[in-house]
Amino acid sequence: MAKTNIKIKLLGEDGNAFAILGRCRQALFRARRLDLWEDFQKEATSSDYHHLIYTVFQYFLVDQDIEEGEEW
Repeated sequence: MAKTNIKIKLLGEDGNAFAILGRCRQALFRARRLDLWEDFQKEATSSDYHHLIYTVFQYFLVDQDIEEGEEW
C-alpha cells in the first residue's frame, strides 16, 4: 500500500533516475504534498536505482496498465 494516493506514470516515460525524481517532485507539488519531498528524496537516493523504484512504489500509485489516451 502506497503512503499516498498520488498517481504517477512510469511506463513509457524516461527511465533516467533524475527524470523519475523530477516526475515525483512534480506529482507531489500538484497534490500539494511537498511536505513529503525531503523524506522521499532522502530515501529514494539512499541506494541504487532499484531502491529508487522501490521507494517510488512505496510513496505513489504507479501505473501498471494504462490504456492509450488515459491520463494519470
